[in-house]
Amino acid sequence: MSTGAWPFPLWIAHRGAGKLAPENTLAAFRLGASHGFTAFECDVKLSADGVPFLLHDDTLERTTNGAGLAGDRPWAELSRLDAGSWHSRAYAGEPIASFEAIAACCLANDFQLDLEIKPTPGRELETGRAVGQWVRRLWRGTPPLLSSFRPESLAGARETAPELPRALLLDTLWPDCLAVAETLGCVAIITNHGLMDTALVGQIHSTGRRALVYTVNDPTRAQQMVALGIDGIVTDAVDRLPPQGALTQVRP
Repeated sequence: MSTGAWPFPLWIAHRGAGKLAPENTLAAFRLGASHGFTAFECDVKLSADGVPFLLHDDTLERTTNGAGLAGDRPWAELSRLDAGSWHSRAYAGEPIASFEAIAACCLANDFQLDLEIKPTPGRELETGRAVGQWVRRLWRGTPPLLSSFRPESLAGARETAPELPRALLLDTLWPDCLAVAETLGCVAIITNHGLMDTALVGQIHSTGRRALVYTVNDPTRAQQMVALGIDGIVTDAVDRLPPQGALTQVRP
């Protein structure tokens, strides 16, 4: 993927459907798609037995009926947890999504994916390597963008799948971060929207990379980002910000 062949639309649904459905589940992807979104962001980590699955937190308590460190549990146990009841009764029984299930959904519906590698602490390199391998095995067509706050995870993904596009996530502009992105061969930089300004967009674009921001939920702020020439906006506000033209059916 080069900047001349950028496949992502401007708008990217955060964790599937922002806060309107249980995050990082197939239900969230379906709801985001019902609002017209065709590009999604989600978080992936590894089970104890090496199966990639979707979860943001290191621990299970906030978004499932489980407890403890998610990465310490085998996939057979994780797959039986309820990842929907915490959100609302309407989603009771919604399971944790495996990466394999999300990949199948994206491929069936021609969705684009910003796949954030979210490793359990201490498993940064291992998780990046595994995600690269699983994407190579499962994906056909336009590949997902592999993003991470952890340079070690991006390095691991590069080891096993060097052809896959990578993006460095930034919540602060730490020293030499843009140089690290260059070393890792990143095609994009994704920052907290509060960090992005005209100078930073220009600096990123001058290196041939794309500039994206998260998580923009205010229409005025979104307009400011568009005016800067931003290449992608990750949002929770899938019911209030573009796109339009909702899909009527999402294939599993």
